[in-house]
Amino acid sequence: MIKGSCCCETVQFELTEKPSMMGMCHCSRCRKVGASALMFVKSNNFKITTGREKIVTYKAEPPYKYDRCFCSVCGTALGEVLSEMESFPINANCIDSEIEIENAFHEFVAEKPSWLKIADNAKQFDEHPHE
Repeated sequence: MIKGSCCCETVQFELTEKPSMMGMCHCSRCRKVGASALMFVKSNNFKITTGREKIVTYKAEPPYKYDRCFCSVCGTALGEVLSEMESFPINANCIDSEIEIENAFHEFVAEKPSWLKIADNAKQFDEHPHE
């Protein structure tokens, strides 16, 4: 079982399988909320175990497609943990268990600040990766 939580541990979740992939988002929105490292999970492998009622949502506006969820107690960015999609991103930094996964892509590279240098060979996209 893979476990995860927010900073204050009010919101906790479990994964029955390792995330399908990891990506880095460089959009201004993800950078500002501190959730640029995202892991994609399948809804049937993800379960919020405590704190669902303490999760608040910030609605996405184009060109962004994912709403972002936060712990209303400590403010931790959680990713899209309330999504009804089959697969959705969560904040990689909220994973408490040790897992092995490598970065697969960088998205919104066009919004990346000039001081940030991409140092891996993962695929790069100016916006969302093409499906």
